[in-house]
Amino acid sequence: MADDSILSKEEEHELATVKAATLIESLPWLKRFSGKIVVVKFGGNAMVNEDLKRAFAEDMVYLRYAGLHPVVVHGGGPQISAALKEQGIASEFRGGYRVTTTEAITVVRDVLAGEVNREIVDLVNEHGEGLAVGVFGDGGSLFTGEKKGVVVDGEHFDLGHVGDITHVDPSGVLAAIEAGRIPVVSSIAIDDAHPDQALNVNADAAAGALAIALKASKLMMLTDVPGLYRNWPDRDSIVDLIAVEELRALLPSLESGMIPKMTACLDAVVGGVGGATIIDGRIPHSILLEVFTLRGAGTEVIPDPSRRTENQMTHAEIGRRVAAPSTSSTTGQHVASTTEKGQPQ
Repeated sequence: MADDSILSKEEEHELATVKAATLIESLPWLKRFSGKIVVVKFGGNAMVNEDLKRAFAEDMVYLRYAGLHPVVVHGGGPQISAALKEQGIASEFRGGYRVTTTEAITVVRDVLAGEVNREIVDLVNEHGEGLAVGVFGDGGSLFTGEKKGVVVDGEHFDLGHVGDITHVDPSGVLAAIEAGRIPVVSSIAIDDAHPDQALNVNADAAAGALAIALKASKLMMLTDVPGLYRNWPDRDSIVDLIAVEELRALLPSLESGMIPKMTACLDAVVGGVGGATIIDGRIPHSILLEVFTLRGAGTEVIPDPSRRTENQMTHAEIGRRVAAPSTSSTTGQHVASTTEKGQPQ
C-alpha cells in the first residue's frame, strides 16, 4: 500500500497553493480587525472536550499574534454541577435557572475562578508564558448586578444569589489588553445591594455586556448548534446573516436555549458592537473559520440590512481575487442534537 504521507512535487505544489489562497482570503478580515477587540464567549461542548479546548486555546493565541485583542468570557455549568454533587449540595432549577444558595455560590465562585478560569489560562499559556491572565467578574467591580427572581406557572420563586448585570467597569480588562495579555473573564458579579456578596450571572449576557463596555468590534458565542434556524427544526432554514429588526421579531419564537444567546447578540449590536455571531463550537478552530474565511461558521447579527450588501460585495471581491485551484472538498454538516440552557451556571 502506498504511503499517503508521501506527496509528489505536483501534489505538494497544489497543497501549497490552497494554503496560500486561504491566507490571502483572510487578508480583508485581518485589515478590518487588526488592533480591534473581539469578545469570545466560551461554552458548549468546546468547554468539556479536551481536543476542542486545546483548539480553542490555539485560536485565541492565533488571534493575538494576528494583531487582534481577544477577550474570553466563560461560564462553567457542567463543572459546577459536578462540584456541587461532590459536596452533597443539591442542584435545583427554576425556570431554567440554577437556584444558588449562600452555600452554593461559594462553590460556583471557586469553580469558575479556581478551576475553569485557571484551566483556560493554562492552556493558552502553553503557547507562551504570560499570554493569558484571569480577570474575575467580581474582582475590581468588573460586573455589578442585582438579584433576580423567576415566575413559573404564575408563582414567583427566589433564585438566591442569581442576578442580572447592571454595570460593567472594563478598566481591569483594558489594562490586561494594554499589557499584551489575553483576558479570561469569569461570569460572576458583585451584588450592588450587598457588595460583600457575589451573584451567579448568565455567561452569554456577561459576554454581551462586556463587549458593549469594551466597544468591541465583534462578539462571538460558541455553542453546540451550527447557527440560528429561522424555522426550527427545518435544518435548511439556517440563517447566515440577520439584521437587528428581523431578529427582534423572530426572538419570541426561538427555542428556549437560544433565546439568551440571541438576546445577548441583539443587545450587543444595538449597544454598538460591530457584529455578533453564533458559532458551532463543535467544529475545531471554528473561531478562525468565522473570522478569516468567506464561508464563516455560524449566524451573524448585523446592525441593519444594508450590511448584507456590504458583506456580499466583500465576498464577491475576494472571490475574484482568490485564484484557488479547483477542489472537491466538502464540509460536514453538524446537526443540532442538543440545545444549551444558556442560563446562569
